[in-house]
Amino acid sequence: MTSTTHDQPSPRRSFGLQPLRTKWGWIVALGVVYLIVGLVALGSVVTATVASVLVVGIMMVVAGIAEVISAFQVRTWGKFALWLLLGALYILAGIATFQNPLLAAVLLTFLLGIALVVSGGMRFILAFSMKESVPWIWVVVSGAITLILGLVILARWPISSVYVLGLFLGIDLVIAGASWIGIGLDLRTGTRRQV
Repeated sequence: MTSTTHDQPSPRRSFGLQPLRTKWGWIVALGVVYLIVGLVALGSVVTATVASVLVVGIMMVVAGIAEVISAFQVRTWGKFALWLLLGALYILAGIATFQNPLLAAVLLTFLLGIALVVSGGMRFILAFSMKESVPWIWVVVSGAITLILGLVILARWPISSVYVLGLFLGIDLVIAGASWIGIGLDLRTGTRRQV
């Protein structure tokens, strides 16, 4: 009996990608835009930091408005006051980021550093609790990198708040752009194989 290898993807799986394969050029173009914007952000991390803080401020104002609207849907007075207060706090915090984005960046960077340290520590605990079942060493490595990154941010805080958020935004955009370019080129290759 001979075994067959599958060089081609199953028809059911490739059928779902067919509409994307015809648009591979647009996907590559989107990746190029992400890549360019990411490189610009890396070239001016202070501006990118301010931009990312302003986006957080906008999200907080929108969330606050949604909380206030939700408050009017609640029937009891205690819950209404709580939702209304929560919404007002979100709106005020969002407006505060518009008033002083660099001060908001200082606070957000501090919270990011703390979150990374806690996350790294939790990954260590998780890794040692699953030592017998899975390749736990990769979780330890991930935890170590996250913990070190958090400690570096906190060690340089508040100076790090001027560039950390912009740096993370730029790196994220560059990685996303490279990913979209890779996906688009892979879809293009898949289109050529089918022809």
